Amino acid sequence: MTTSRRIAVVSAGLRQPSSTRLLADRLADTAGRQFAARDVDVDLRVVELREHAHDLTNHLLSGFPSASLEQAIGAVTTADGLIAVSPIFTASYSGLFKTFFDVVEADALDGMPVLLGATGGTERHSLALEHAMRPLFTYLHAIVVPTAVYAATSDWGAENAGDGDGGDGAVPTGLTRRIERGVREFTELVSDREPRQAADPFAVPTPFEQLLAEN
Repeated sequence: MTTSRRIAVVSAGLRQPSSTRLLADRLADTAGRQFAARDVDVDLRVVELREHAHDLTNHLLSGFPSASLEQAIGAVTTADGLIAVSPIFTASYSGLFKTFFDVVEADALDGMPVLLGATGGTERHSLALEHAMRPLFTYLHAIVVPTAVYAATSDWGAENAGDGDGGDGAVPTGLTRRIERGVREFTELVSDREPRQAADPFAVPTPFEQLLAEN
């Protein structure tokens, strides 16, 4: 029996085109194939944070999101799983990436499977995935898969040189192997869990009669 899951993909690249969006698309495409192999239909929703940069600033100042930003936040908070990718600046995720998750309700990602990805100029920035990004989502009570995926400039160069994803018999690169492993952990975790139920903002967690009885 075919099941379905909603997957949000957040990309915090600052330029168009960007290696961050390229990695996000690679992760999303691989996830789509692996979910299909599990007979799971996927509704993929991409949130390009660059398009919401001004609205994020206004939200921080006013406390109210624009309609488009509210829709982007909703795509993330109602998802069954999240793929989150950021460029690395000064040994950490970008300010745009942090600002977006600052305006997401603190408990909105509670129990949500998350696959982390990051891009940077050199391999030495890869540790930011573990000492910056993973703690952020652990704080938000998300379930972060063990394998995070980092792509340095040299990773893209190796693939462009012809050592690609193995579709033509070539030996997969380290980046491709990391993508396959991380996505496999992610799809297993999402597939094995029941679809998340979006919280009803108007629901009363405790019946009024019970509150009266307790006083």
